[in-house]
Amino acid sequence: MTNDSTLIHELKEEISQLKKQLAESEELIRDISAPIIPSIVPETILVPITGRLFPERFEMIITRILNESYREDIHTIIIDFSAISEKEICELDVFGTYIDNMAKAISLMGVEVIFVGFTPSLTQIIVNSGLQQILEVKSFLSFRTALQYLMQQRGLQFQNINDQ
Repeated sequence: MTNDSTLIHELKEEISQLKKQLAESEELIRDISAPIIPSIVPETILVPITGRLFPERFEMIITRILNESYREDIHTIIIDFSAISEKEICELDVFGTYIDNMAKAISLMGVEVIFVGFTPSLTQIIVNSGLQQILEVKSFLSFRTALQYLMQQRGLQFQNINDQ
């Protein structure tokens, strides 16, 4: 009988370890699925979005962005969709709604949101979603043009290191 109870104890311990590893792996996936990258423009972060987009992931990305902007002194968040095409979006009919929800949530935190990298097909999906207020959000073709805009707005400019 002791062998059975020892075996059961070992199996329970193994299950507990596997659950812990699974939780750690899920946390790692959450962290890398929406990386937060500091920008060269002060109080600005870049969030490049890659991979499949489904409702739960959108919610997780929004939560991660809101938590990060709350913890840090963030004034602007640039969200880059350059790596996203139609095939990465699981529910095309609600994509515009999720973009709108993301913009509203970030704006409610008092943080400016700038979207970059929308392809022509994604732009059509967003426009066809019928959300007129989303057209008021700042959007640029590339991260570079968004940075140029922010630097101009904040009176910043690049300096050549050799000039000093």
